Amino acid sequence: MHRFLVLAAALAGLLACAPARAADAPPGSTWHEEYVEDGYGKPLHADVLRPKGLPDDAPTPVIMTVSPYTSHAGATPPLGYDATAAGPSDRFFDFVNGAHLFERGYTYVIVDLPGFGGSGGCNDWGGPSEQSGAKRAVQWAAAQRWSNGRVGLYGKSYDGWTGLMALAQRPRGLAAVVSQEPVYSGYRYLYTNGVRFSTVVADPAIFNASDLAPGTLNDTPTYQANGQTAELDRPGCHALNVVEQQQGSETVPFWASRNLIPNAAGATTPLFLTQGFLEDNTKPDGAFELFNSLAGPKRAWFGMWDHVRGNDADATGNPLMGRHGWLDEVMRFYDHYVKGTPLIDAPTDLDPPVAVQTSDGTWRSEARWPPADASALTSPLRAGSYVDDGANAGTGAGGGHGVWTFSPPLSTAAHVAGEPRLRLSIGAPTDQANLAADVYDVDEHGSATLISRTASLVGSSGRLEARMYGIDWVIGAGHRIGVLLSSSNSEWWDAQLPTMAPVDVTGGTIELPFLRYRRDERIEGGPSTKLVAYRGQAPFTVDAATIAAATEPGFALPAALAARPEPAAIGDGAQVHAPASATRRGAPGRLIVRAGRVRGGVVGYGFAPQGARVLVRLLRAGRTVAARRVTARYGAYRVRWRVRRAGRYRVEATTRVGGLILRARSPYLRVR
Repeated sequence: MHRFLVLAAALAGLLACAPARAADAPPGSTWHEEYVEDGYGKPLHADVLRPKGLPDDAPTPVIMTVSPYTSHAGATPPLGYDATAAGPSDRFFDFVNGAHLFERGYTYVIVDLPGFGGSGGCNDWGGPSEQSGAKRAVQWAAAQRWSNGRVGLYGKSYDGWTGLMALAQRPRGLAAVVSQEPVYSGYRYLYTNGVRFSTVVADPAIFNASDLAPGTLNDTPTYQANGQTAELDRPGCHALNVVEQQQGSETVPFWASRNLIPNAAGATTPLFLTQGFLEDNTKPDGAFELFNSLAGPKRAWFGMWDHVRGNDADATGNPLMGRHGWLDEVMRFYDHYVKGTPLIDAPTDLDPPVAVQTSDGTWRSEARWPPADASALTSPLRAGSYVDDGANAGTGAGGGHGVWTFSPPLSTAAHVAGEPRLRLSIGAPTDQANLAADVYDVDEHGSATLISRTASLVGSSGRLEARMYGIDWVIGAGHRIGVLLSSSNSEWWDAQLPTMAPVDVTGGTIELPFLRYRRDERIEGGPSTKLVAYRGQAPFTVDAATIAAATEPGFALPAALAARPEPAAIGDGAQVHAPASATRRGAPGRLIVRAGRVRGGVVGYGFAPQGARVLVRLLRAGRTVAARRVTARYGAYRVRWRVRRAGRYRVEATTRVGGLILRARSPYLRVR
């Protein structure tokens, strides 16, 4: 098949992803190409970037990206394709350069998924071939002479999905996974309970076109030959991709094999995950099921953003997620789990286990999410009917049409944190009728802001249960909670086919997870770019008569938020924060200190603003016995002293931020 026979219309939406381009090797590195030829599948192409000056066989820790986006030629022709390009893909050079990967002694490896770039085979949309490819790539890299045997995976979106594929496959040598805005189930990327997203039509064509794209004029004959094998390896594979992806049930074998959630349960590989509650590309459907099923060390950033990376920033340098320090946290994570650096030198345990951004733009640390004090309250939903005409929007103009249930006004603020659950008695003349369920924060003037959603085909059982999208949202005093059941949420599920059938809701309930305690503690961070835009858009307004007619007196509302019994702390080191007014351009003003015992002495370490000069004192019985001034490189610092006398020691750190002096002390440490 000619490799330029593609669907041009589908290419315009190339996975909502900026195409990577081939580029020169990053500063401080050398580049060469290798192939994974292990006998378990077609050869996989790998770009290997090594720290400059190292002997070829000097072992280093490895960070790897396994991706469909890293062809040397860039995007699929004719959009972004460059036949004259040379060098490896620059898709994650922002990470490589920003994290000083080669200075830190890492090797970075880019592996093309089967069918893409210089790898043989045919893509199968997250299926057995791609899952095997991710596993093979890790085991191959771990066994190379230039590897220390430990591999960390890094990616976002599809190549975040490949990280989770490997985590579920448990390959030898996989030491850690950093996955940003990934897919958790291939089905849930294209459907929600049988209701289609527009991507169900476009994506098979897009990936087939990318699979078919040739290499560049500068690529080797081996690279070109591997890329030409798709139809030879599996005749009809591209047509089958299109056909099989139209199956609208997660239980069919094709989709069941692409659902990573059950296979990842109990995995012990450390995971660092990001997930946006407002994510409209790789949705949060399945994120918290997978995250909470893992048995190994795990960290996360959850918050009010869409399809962005942790280190993405606007033109002024403000992070799009709203929080600084992504690359620093990631490298502490990798240094400990991949490089094998002791926690004293790579204190990832001082980072928030889960950093959460809520609806007012503030950030806090949680030990888990949903938090332990989130309790579900069950409320009845009103009966009613609607026509499955596809005419309702979830936000803005055209919204608000369907069967409403409103709570009475809240007498005090309430904090929803978790995944609402919906249970309905419902029926229609056809089981293909559509349901969209939306939860709103409705203010005193009737302005409704969408905070959670789901969709489903009505089915034939007369009963419907659904898990809604997770959210972390504070609803103000005087506001109401609104639940709308309708035919559609057209901004999200924009490819469903209206049946024009009448749909009768005869009863039902919704469970909403409310926090018991106030969250007064804060960590560094502010509102994401998406949150500012989301809260600034014009919501639709529900008229007073509709609210009065649909208010449910039995709607369960929580008691007033109580003070938290104990402050949430990050690790056991003391920490202080400068107010936002004392930081420049939103730079973090955090100072954390911790003390640890080492052979023959004491070490003081922690976090401080990047580049800050920190005065670190060793105290015994309240008196300074040693002091040293250091610079916080990569946002962290470390000092070691020899100690000859037994006693109780602690470490004090002092620095200046924006004209304010910050001081923190560690807990006492007994030296015998």
